[in-house]
Amino acid sequence: MEPARRLRERIYKGELTTGLLVSERLWPDLVEICIRAGIDYIIVDMEHGCANPETITEVCATGRRMGFPVLIRPRSNDYATVRLAIDMGPCGFLLACVESAADLDTVRDAIYLPPRGRRRPGGLGNRWVSDYLGPTWRSVVEDNFIVLPQVETKVAMGNLAAIAGHELTTALAVGPYDLSAELGVAGQMSAPPLKEALGKILAAAKAAKKPGWMIGGNVEELVRDGWKFLCFGEPMWILEAGFRDRIARARGAI
Repeated sequence: MEPARRLRERIYKGELTTGLLVSERLWPDLVEICIRAGIDYIIVDMEHGCANPETITEVCATGRRMGFPVLIRPRSNDYATVRLAIDMGPCGFLLACVESAADLDTVRDAIYLPPRGRRRPGGLGNRWVSDYLGPTWRSVVEDNFIVLPQVETKVAMGNLAAIAGHELTTALAVGPYDLSAELGVAGQMSAPPLKEALGKILAAAKAAKKPGWMIGGNVEELVRDGWKFLCFGEPMWILEAGFRDRIARARGAI
């Protein structure tokens, strides 16, 4: 689980860390493209994405072989779904819509072996370890596994300290669009209610001595606001924006 260990080290040092959330188009060579471009990690989005389990497992394996962090956002946070997702071989999770410490307790059961949890290992997740002894699972996988619980609701806003301080939380994450909708300003990323909420989330992370994780396209503004653990969004959206920019520049030269 060396990629996860290095990623954790980087974000806890407060270094600028950038990633992608892959929903629309996933393929193994994306890992090498990200490495060559200087991207630090990717998250495979199973909540909204359409990639098949075989492709997801192969991308996780490619990340393991190349020493690159591949995380998964499971379709839900129930025990069975999370346990299946970890068996695919990621080195961490982005968890949608976490509202309480109890939600993270359920995830902990699916990640940790007894006596700390209830996990029964399987799948290519087993390839992270050289043997199947309990101490190896704990030191290699469990103690390095990255967990990013997303705050997306008013209920979660009332439980920030408990979510940020949970033993499983690596960094306190945000689902900014869903949170903006909850606050009555859907999609208005500069609206005062959302800005205020984001400030509280980042403050809760700092109080728990954890980093904050944020997704968005206006990366310069996010960095100025104090976010260092960033996600640029969906690669196909970035590709489309790059095409539009290049076309506009070409037309402007006529």
